[in-house]
Amino acid sequence: MAVEISLTASMRSNLISLQQTNNLIQTTQNKLATGKKVNTALDNPTNFFIAAAHTKRAGDFSLRKDGMAEAIQAIKAADNGITGLKTLLEAASGLVESARSGTSTDRSALATQFSAVLTQITTMVSDSKYKGTNFLTHGSLSVAFNADGTSSLTIQGFSSDASSLGVSLATATFTADASLDAAASQITVALTTLATESSKLGSNLAIVNTRLDFTIGLVANEQGGADNLTLADMNEESANMLSLQTRQNLGITSMSLANQANQSILRLF
Repeated sequence: MAVEISLTASMRSNLISLQQTNNLIQTTQNKLATGKKVNTALDNPTNFFIAAAHTKRAGDFSLRKDGMAEAIQAIKAADNGITGLKTLLEAASGLVESARSGTSTDRSALATQFSAVLTQITTMVSDSKYKGTNFLTHGSLSVAFNADGTSSLTIQGFSSDASSLGVSLATATFTADASLDAAASQITVALTTLATESSKLGSNLAIVNTRLDFTIGLVANEQGGADNLTLADMNEESANMLSLQTRQNLGITSMSLANQANQSILRLF
């Protein structure tokens, strides 16, 4: 037959109080360990699910940041290429002007240099790519700004090799002034084309940069909203822990005193 052990009213009251204090300590320890006051829906259903929505939206937009950053680098690669092309075309223009006052032998040598410059233009164009995207060979890139891609920008490149820019090797003979005039005219048109296309790329770069800055701010805002709803005040929780530990020690002391009272009764026998 089992023997039922009975506790005095004071001991039972102290025990219940001590158990409640221990539960509160465990809860506070969890907040201190995770840094959050809301870890599950049981803690605060409203804040938990609103914070989850904020976190999801921040995550969706974060996925687009890398795409925008890569697009910026691709545009910069094309811009570097355009700068190089302008330099080469200006060098070609200098060769044309030098040929105007040169002898036939000089013209022949300058024509050879002119052809070499046109070859370098084509080579530079093929090297002006970033991660497979080359806006100088009519490449294109679609940049998504939001989660479902309904907000996006398609960046369209252009062909910028010597032939596409209208600078022909046929004008590289330099044997007659007419060929020099044709070469000079073609170079002028090519430089104008590069300036126009560079402006377009610059406009696209400004758009992507703006959207990237906006996205970074939006992600921070969403994360901040989630944190406001779930993060614990560490100073407050530390103070709570100190108070609960004090209450726990007092509860243990109270239990001890109640037990001593019972022991005093036993000494009467």
